[in-house]
Amino acid sequence: MTTPSIPTVQPWWRYGHVWLIISGPLLVVIAGFVTAYIAIRNPDPVIAEDYYRQGLEINQTLKDPARSMAPAHQARNHAATPQDVPLKLKP
Repeated sequence: MTTPSIPTVQPWWRYGHVWLIISGPLLVVIAGFVTAYIAIRNPDPVIAEDYYRQGLEINQTLKDPARSMAPAHQARNHAATPQDVPLKLKP
């Protein structure tokens, strides 16, 4: 009879599956730090002090139907404009 051999025990960092398990949460933590850095470095702009007045001015321009619908009418008219293509009539 042969005696069973005792497997050699390696340190934990020598096993690949341990690094596979650790890498996921580690990447999430690193991405969190990168996101925090970007957020601190480039803050969002502050709302203007007269935001209410600016909103009222926008509403006034939208009430004028000639000005508010001008881009839509231009696009509609452009789409309906025939091309300058000569018609070929069959004899």
